[in-house]
Amino acid sequence: MNIGVIGGSGYIGSHVVDKLLAHGHEVTVFDIKKPHRPDVSHVYIDIMDPQKTVVALTGYYDAIYMLAAMADVNDVFRNPIEATQINILGVATVLEAAKRNNIGRVILSSTIWVYGLAEPQTVNEQTPLQIEKADHVYTASKVAAEMYCHSYRKLYNQNFTILRYGIPYGPRARGGTVLATFVQRAFKGEPLTIMGDGNQYRNFIYVEDLAEGNVAALKDIAVNKVYNLEGMRPVSVKEVAEEVKKHVSNVKIEYKEARPGDQAGKIANSDKAKRELGWEPKIDFEEGVRRYIAWYKENIINKPKS
Repeated sequence: MNIGVIGGSGYIGSHVVDKLLAHGHEVTVFDIKKPHRPDVSHVYIDIMDPQKTVVALTGYYDAIYMLAAMADVNDVFRNPIEATQINILGVATVLEAAKRNNIGRVILSSTIWVYGLAEPQTVNEQTPLQIEKADHVYTASKVAAEMYCHSYRKLYNQNFTILRYGIPYGPRARGGTVLATFVQRAFKGEPLTIMGDGNQYRNFIYVEDLAEGNVAALKDIAVNKVYNLEGMRPVSVKEVAEEVKKHVSNVKIEYKEARPGDQAGKIANSDKAKRELGWEPKIDFEEGVRRYIAWYKENIINKPKS
């Protein structure tokens, strides 16, 4: 298949590109930055410019991944207008460009944070979301982006697939994710800061598992559906800190006041992805942390200076 990846130079996007190529697909990276590897086509794109986005996506693509987003909740908290522009208007721009270019499908990266709007503790793709429970701009922006996908399908027959990601971790992680932040601080000899009591939990998902889930979503059965791509088990923020402490000696853990809008955590069921896409995570958190720290030592700490 001929696939475009918007945001393919980023953390998750670069892994999706790797897996798409490994599965034999033709890949074009659409990004303001160059790809991490030289053997893919690269097209500069600015999703804040609707007309230029239409032009950039000209050509025949079976599917376009929309991975470009403001994903750090702290950045979103500090910059709510910019987050709205990227996470909502950017998605609308890509959907419109896909419609005009007759692109088969837009595959949207969403998040299990949307389940902060759900009542039950254990949730799946059919669990109702209550918009009056929205308490963070990040959550609101991702729900709005999903709604645009559904609307474009009903109004313009533009197909989509929505993937609700767990919290990704692993090689190439951006600094804003909790594990990456803890590892950076640990190797600098700084304390690991936990906001709140540390009992808030997530089903952290190893980024290569997540990328495989993205590739699996190309199957025809996934057209106009929503899937959770979650990790194996709930992991508390406290456990993340303790796991890092196992690998880096003399690390201290400290606690501070909880940040606004933070989730205690939900258990998001991924059975639908396993049943329909044949996908399930394979890397447990302990093994994933070991791999990430090994990568961090090789590529960050011991990287030869140019």
